[in-house]
Amino acid sequence: MKIHEYQAKEVLARFGVPIPRNAGVAFKPEEVREKVAQLGGKGVLKAQVHTGGRGKAGGIRIASSPEEAERLAQQMLGMLLKTHQAPAGLKVEKLLIEEPISIQQEIYAGVVPDRVSRCNVLIVSARGGMDIETVAAEEPEAVVRLPIDPLEGPHDFEIRQACYKAGLDPVLVNRLVGPLRGLLNAFVGVDASLAEINPLAVTEDGRVLAADAKIEIDDSALFRHPDLAAFAEESEEDPLEAQAHRLDIAYVRLKGEVGIICNGAGLTMATMDAVQRAGGRPANFLDVGGGAQSERVKTCLGIVLSDPQVRGVLINIFGGITRCDEVAKGIVMAKNSLEVKVPLVVRLAGTRAEEGAAILAQEGITPAATMPEAAEKIVALTR
Repeated sequence: MKIHEYQAKEVLARFGVPIPRNAGVAFKPEEVREKVAQLGGKGVLKAQVHTGGRGKAGGIRIASSPEEAERLAQQMLGMLLKTHQAPAGLKVEKLLIEEPISIQQEIYAGVVPDRVSRCNVLIVSARGGMDIETVAAEEPEAVVRLPIDPLEGPHDFEIRQACYKAGLDPVLVNRLVGPLRGLLNAFVGVDASLAEINPLAVTEDGRVLAADAKIEIDDSALFRHPDLAAFAEESEEDPLEAQAHRLDIAYVRLKGEVGIICNGAGLTMATMDAVQRAGGRPANFLDVGGGAQSERVKTCLGIVLSDPQVRGVLINIFGGITRCDEVAKGIVMAKNSLEVKVPLVVRLAGTRAEEGAAILAQEGITPAATMPEAAEKIVALTR
């Protein structure tokens, strides 16, 4: 689950990370005016949408008076903010109002799980304020990674060593240990899958502040954080992904034309690869889960077909605890009730696959014996 900048900063503040003084979020221009006045007459207006690159797109503006803040808010609220991450645009519905800060230096700090080292990793770079992936690609030596022992965690000297290696001023390093440890504690404390501060700003008056922050929380851990679950905003989710999430269906919408329905994440990803190799583009990831019944299969097919870009659907099921005849019944139910107008290709293997194939044959649904064959057939039918 992605949360907004103001929410991420609220989380970081709980763990001792210093943040700029703010007057909260505003939804109307007159509220912006009042909040800037509370900050002494000057403020930074920051669009709260789930995308990076807001500054270049006009999503961050500085006001030198409450009146100017109100005028800027009139322009910003309701606008479609288009960035390289969200080219279609995201509607701005609220603004975070913060104190202006004079930044002397920008540092990148982030925590992510790392599959190679099999632990969480603290990432530090003196190239703050930039896209860290770009920095890592162009100047890999500028990005320092510190693996975190899951039992002991990092010692202060290890954090300092990472900062030294990143080329940060030794005089500054001691002041960075606290915020970096707070970031690590926040990552673990809220079961995050990503936590980053970019930039971690050193101001001209000597403060170290999280000028911008991003946190993504593991959806599977939200039951442990009911206060954070309240941060979820369906209005900013893809509507089909939101519907699937409510139904506990693992669905991710993509940009292709071939709908994918499988059981098991591994089989789903392998099927997506097969479609790509056959010359098609997957429209989604959808894992129906183990032991799926006919009604669930029907629901999943309905979600996939609700995407207008889908020109065909590949269903690839390996029956273990999932019965292939139940899957076939769900496909037939969906075909009859949803008035399916795009081609379907189905590959069934495993438990009661022959019975399932017989059910589909009666409906004239295109069968496939192998995954590559299924991928080739659906790609041919969608061209």
